[in-house]
Amino acid sequence: MMSAERGAAPNTLAAYRRDLEDYGGFVGDVAAARTAEVRAYLVDLDGRGFAAPSVARRLSAVRQFHRFLFAEGVRGDDPTGTVEGPRRPARLPKVMSEADVERLIETAAALGTREGLAPAEAARSLRLHALVELLYATGLRVSELVGLKASVLRGDARFFAIRGKGGHERIVPLSDKARAATATYLAARKAAGAGDSPWLFPAFSESGHHTRQAFARDLKGLAAAAGIAPAKVSPHVLRHAFASHLLQNGADLRVVQQLLGHADISTTQIYTHVLEERLRTLVATHHPMAREG
Repeated sequence: MMSAERGAAPNTLAAYRRDLEDYGGFVGDVAAARTAEVRAYLVDLDGRGFAAPSVARRLSAVRQFHRFLFAEGVRGDDPTGTVEGPRRPARLPKVMSEADVERLIETAAALGTREGLAPAEAARSLRLHALVELLYATGLRVSELVGLKASVLRGDARFFAIRGKGGHERIVPLSDKARAATATYLAARKAAGAGDSPWLFPAFSESGHHTRQAFARDLKGLAAAAGIAPAKVSPHVLRHAFASHLLQNGADLRVVQQLLGHADISTTQIYTHVLEERLRTLVATHHPMAREG
């Protein structure tokens, strides 16, 4: 059901499988589990040192499984109906400043244009520059980014369609800087003798394209080269920067929701702290009662 009806990604399916296998190892017959056993499982997770967000995620998987059994008529009740999960503390997303993002991108560009680089090394450096430019310009999920097809940049494309979580398709605009960086990378890749590939960022991996893990590792190295603490930089942090900087500069929350591919506006509302700060500044600057006499 998760695969066929909801279009869940392979990573999501694997996570659900791990969670439900662990649950089954505790309760035994998962289809016959009772409410007391579900609660006991949560206590067991806490005893094993699981953090509140991890316990909440496990409970979500268990809850959805039992709702599925109920909907399919396998059993006549849902034992998770009255079970409450741990309260998850509200956490604001980590966001890089515009200056830090600019420094990161400038460093990537400089590393890719160093003199004396072998063709293959130049292609790898320019690939990183293209990845960073594209991520900050589009706000794509990292799995969407590394899995882009080469066809998205054919011709003079100013936007492309991407199929995200749940199979939902959205239109993503391309900035001139992202297009230019990617074109430079593709030219370097061709000069290095790389063969044709359906992927924009091909690699010798099981998927055939650059991996999330390899990009995250390279991004940490780039942050260090730019004089930014590597712990503060990740693909997801750059996605947050894309959204936050749009809102800081006047974008509408609904537009940002569409660009990020969020199915529900409540997911995008983690960025409301950005809007609140902007509104405070707006009132302080323009409201007559806020001006000094």
